[in-house]
Formats: sequence, structure tokens, C-alpha cells
Amino acid sequence: MVSRRAFLLGALGAAVLAGTGSIVAIEDDVLPGRIRLAELVGSCDVDAPLPTGPLGTIKAGSFTSAARHRDVGWALALPPGRSSASGLPVVLVLHGRGGNHTTGFAQLGLHRFLAAHVEAGGAPFALAAADGGDGYWHPRKLGDDPLRMLTAEFVPMLGTLGLRTASVGLLGWSMGGYGALLLARQAHRGQAHGITIDAAAAGSPALFASFRESAQGAFDDSADFATYGTLAEQPDVGTTPLYVACGTDDAFTNETRRYRANVSATPSGGVGKGCHTDGYWRSLAAAQVAFLGAHLTGSRR
Repeated sequence: MVSRRAFLLGALGAAVLAGTGSIVAIEDDVLPGRIRLAELVGSCDVDAPLPTGPLGTIKAGSFTSAARHRDVGWALALPPGRSSASGLPVVLVLHGRGGNHTTGFAQLGLHRFLAAHVEAGGAPFALAAADGGDGYWHPRKLGDDPLRMLTAEFVPMLGTLGLRTASVGLLGWSMGGYGALLLARQAHRGQAHGITIDAAAAGSPALFASFRESAQGAFDDSADFATYGTLAEQPDVGTTPLYVACGTDDAFTNETRRYRANVSATPSGGVGKGCHTDGYWRSLAAAQVAFLGAHLTGSRR
């Protein structure tokens, strides 16, 4: 008996062959069905179980952001055994499009990976997330500036909680992966309100080859893209340690490869099996948390 997956794959293949003459067109990114085919053949079956064990505290709140002209929600995850943030280094968590300050914890379980890292003897630190909206983490012509919110408002607020904030780590996926690499670049250029970046980890960063090929609403116009969208061509992060990874069946695979090739020091991570899914990002989480813990200023015991 033919399985449902085999039947669907055969049907899809027949349709493609009839319409284009070759299924290779899908694998070469010519056809939009490439990701759908990857799902059917199991290329997207990548995930990691959420760690179990003691968890730290998650604190949450909101503040009025002048940079974003609205109230911004935030969350702070502490490692197990810490009731206070005092003295801990911190990693900023940048969510993907459609997400908010809860996504990294509710959907990806990043606080669980942090807890497992610390319980196994890893360097302790905190994870802090804030609402960045869907504007791709950079200043927009209508006045929303999530990048300034992070550097000029959120990080100083975290400092009032006792966290070490002169330098921070970054962790993001999809739009947030792009945002992490952008902030690393802006900090290297001295454009992050005096904050330096210890290390940045990006999963499936939303990098585009041109303004024409960018997602709708990601950039205001070609000039905006020229300023903030050319990361693959101009990574410009100096010696900042990077972890940059992407699945082989992802809309951002090619640009991620180009970014990795253009960075002066080859980043950790790489391109391997996976798609643009929560499961893929969970599969990166343990390695990313360990990578960040190893590079955060003041995190070494």
C-alpha cells in the first residue's frame, strides 16, 4: 500500500513535472513549492525536546517607550536558584515577526534551555525580551524605532534591576535573527548608545538579497534597505563572536550562507537539515545558550 506521504509527494512531483519539465526547479528555489516539498519528504522534521528540571523565575512587566510611541511588554528569565537579577550578565532575546516578549519562552522554551545549561554547570545569565513589533528591529519612517527602544530604554531599565548591561549578548530567530545581527553591526559602528555586544546568536536570520526581494513591510523603501538591509554584504561586526545557523530548506538559506562567507571570522553554527520552524529553532537553543554563556562578560564563575 502506498503511504499518504508517498502519494502526496508523487502527486506534487507529477504536477511540477507537468508544469516545468523538472522537479529540480523546486530544489533550486525557482518554485515556491520547494518548502512544501521539504515538509513532505521529512526535511523539516527537526526539533529538540524541552529540558525538564528546576526552572528559574520569569518576571514580566511593561514600560512606556518614547522610541516606539506605545507601551512595551517585557519578560526577564532568571536561572534556577536566583531570585534576584543582581550581578548577572544578560542576553537580549529578539523575537520573529508576529511574535512578542513571550514567544521565546512560551513557544521555544528558551528559559528551560537556560536552566538546563546552568544546572549542568554552565555560566549563569539572564534572558530578557521586549516587544519589538513587526518593523524588523530598525527605525521606521513613521517613527517606530525598536532598535532605539532596546539600546536607549530597555537595556538601561534592565540595569536598574541590577543586571550587568555595559555589554550584552543577543539571541534572535527569523526577523529577530536579522535584528541580532543588525544590532551587533550597529554596536560595532558605535551606534548603540554606548552598549557593546559580547556575542550574538541568530537562527534563520531574515536576510534579503535586495529591497525588491524583501518581505512586504520589512523596509520602507530602497534607501531604508540600503541603510539597514545589506547585512549579508556588509556584516561589519569586527571580532564579535557569532553563532549563525539556518536550515537547508529555508527561504533565507542562501543569504545566510552569503553572510557567513562575508564575516571576517567564520561564525559558529552552520547550515544543516531544517526549515523555518519552531522545531528547528529549538534544535539550536542548547548550543546557542552554551555559546552565549561562554562569551558573556562577567559570566564565568
